Amino acid sequence: MSETSARLLALLSLLQARRDWPGQLLADRLEVSPRTVRRDVDRLRDLGYPVRATKGPDGGYRLDAGADLPPLLFDDDQAIAVAVALQTATTTVTGIEEGALRALATVRQVMPARLRQRVDALQVTTVDRYAHRRTTVDSDQLIAIGTALRANEVLRFDYAAPRTADEEWVPPRKVEPHHLVTWGGRWYLVGWDLDRNDWRTFRVDRMTPKTPTGPRFAPRELPAPDVATYISSKFRGQDRNPCRGEAILQAKASDIAQWAGHGAVVEELTPTSCRLALSGWSWTGLAATFGMFECDLEFVGPQELKDAATQLAARYREAAS
Repeated sequence: MSETSARLLALLSLLQARRDWPGQLLADRLEVSPRTVRRDVDRLRDLGYPVRATKGPDGGYRLDAGADLPPLLFDDDQAIAVAVALQTATTTVTGIEEGALRALATVRQVMPARLRQRVDALQVTTVDRYAHRRTTVDSDQLIAIGTALRANEVLRFDYAAPRTADEEWVPPRKVEPHHLVTWGGRWYLVGWDLDRNDWRTFRVDRMTPKTPTGPRFAPRELPAPDVATYISSKFRGQDRNPCRGEAILQAKASDIAQWAGHGAVVEELTPTSCRLALSGWSWTGLAATFGMFECDLEFVGPQELKDAATQLAARYREAAS
């Protein structure tokens, strides 16, 4: 029984690691027969995991999203990262305080003793350098905006922009949402304003989304190479650093935004990855700043940033040896 349970956990870990797995490859990794893999997949389905068989020359399996959230499997580093993220989650998003505390208690309760001691040692107190201008947004706002953005649906919302006392009531805005980013401690939506027939940038803390959303739309091309360049141009003059580069980080945008600092642009790519644009006084310093985020990353550019990262890696290897 213990051998079967360990094999099920190993199978679940593999299914979570990549989108599709050929059946024979799973059997080879687990060192069992394809028939045993099929039986173990059936056991996972009985436990509530939505494992779907995929068609093709090899045949295989995929872990789909389900109606209910089944138990998740984390390695040690992932469990520590989740615990730290939950302790700092309320810095820029409100309305999740109770949920974050309950989730942290749940994660801590099921941790082995060696990890629980490490988590207890990480009692994080967030000191916000930009508290004077940072604004918090409700989690429901981010979910509503993110849902419309991923579905390419027109978003309707009331916008509490500063107005004079004699201005009349303004009807809800109708916008094609394209990018949800953070800049200098604030969340912004970049979208095409249908009433003004132009690109606009909206502060999320001033938005009140309405339901239902509008019709689907075909995404437009930004008037810039990417959203980081577009946002930077809107706030030009606030960042005087001569070097600016981008990287794709395998971490949540909301987690990176808490530590990215003033002048950074964070764009959500997927629920677990984001694009980060930073500036610095030198290319080497900028490469070192990207390296401080404890996650996998890929430099987008420019080439000067990639060259500096290569030189820095060689310097660190020499220092470590």
